[in-house]
Amino acid sequence: MRQYTAAFRYAFVVALGGFVFGLDAALISGTVRFVAVEFALSDLQVGAVVSAPGFGVIFALLATGSIAERLGRKKTLIIIAGLYLVSAVASVLAPNFEALVAARFLGGLAFTSLSLASMYIGEIAPDDKRGMLVSMNQINIVIGLSAAYFLNHALLQASASDAGWIATLGIDKYTWRWMLGTEILPACAWLFLLLFIPESPRWLVQVGREQEANDVLRGLMPASEVDAKIDEIRGSADRGSERTSIRHQLATLFDSKMRKAFWIGLTIAIVQPITGINSILFYAPTVFEQTGIGTDAAFAQAVTVGVIGILFTILALLLIDRIGRRPLTLIGLAWAGLSLLTCAWAFSVATYELNDGVFGVLSESADPQDLAPLVGV
Repeated sequence: MRQYTAAFRYAFVVALGGFVFGLDAALISGTVRFVAVEFALSDLQVGAVVSAPGFGVIFALLATGSIAERLGRKKTLIIIAGLYLVSAVASVLAPNFEALVAARFLGGLAFTSLSLASMYIGEIAPDDKRGMLVSMNQINIVIGLSAAYFLNHALLQASASDAGWIATLGIDKYTWRWMLGTEILPACAWLFLLLFIPESPRWLVQVGREQEANDVLRGLMPASEVDAKIDEIRGSADRGSERTSIRHQLATLFDSKMRKAFWIGLTIAIVQPITGINSILFYAPTVFEQTGIGTDAAFAQAVTVGVIGILFTILALLLIDRIGRRPLTLIGLAWAGLSLLTCAWAFSVATYELNDGVFGVLSESADPQDLAPLVGV
């Protein structure tokens, strides 16, 4: 039982990277309108700020595997946590558009924490607990996303307060910088906690440090099982070393036996983002605000989306081993399709009308008389 507790503790620490990722990915959604005004950005420049991490992770994915094999999982995770922290600080202090894009790009380099965290957890988890422990990463991601929407909403409300401490801290003047700054403490905490996790025993065996691997495994499983586990790791490492060339991997990928799996994986990888999830992830408050419900209500609605995401992620994890991956995938795709059809129908029947009731709202930013001819249109 003690060993399982240790595995859970290490997995929990590493999975906190999913929470930091969720914050980093979604906090930007609340800053779009503020950043666009402060730096006088065009729509293309706003898109560059939002999408910069996506370009960063493309480059990081090419190098993370090699770095993790050379330095080990623990050191690579520490580097990634450092990137999250530096990116958050640089984003808060960004003096212009270019600096903000660079800071966001740097954060994107850390997005590989998702794959590396899953790798590490899989390598330290007992066989019968691996699925549950790896799923902690996914739970933390959606919790991080929801927390980002909540923090954005809370800071927006605070910025409208006339409390003295709000002005003293500059929350009313630097609202978007405070939003991005909320990532700093979680990133610091994750970086600190990573210092106390052990190195992956699988990596230790691969680099010939079997005594250290033995010591780590004794803290993760009964001592009687350690020697057999090391033999298993050694055997899988030997088999893996025979197939590490890029040429061999590409040949295997396009082999007739792998062709069906390749196309299924590629299709799922394409279908998931084109459902529009990324648009909601990065622009949730903006999307809801454009429906006419108001800025505060739009931020509150984003919080609701985050909470629903948490609930259904938990539901999916509870059901995945009961009803299987394929049925859940089909149900999810069908539900996404129904959602998109509902959105299409709603936009097709929507009407937009300017009436006398909105003139009072517009009076501060526009002359109502200039809009008078549009009343009733």
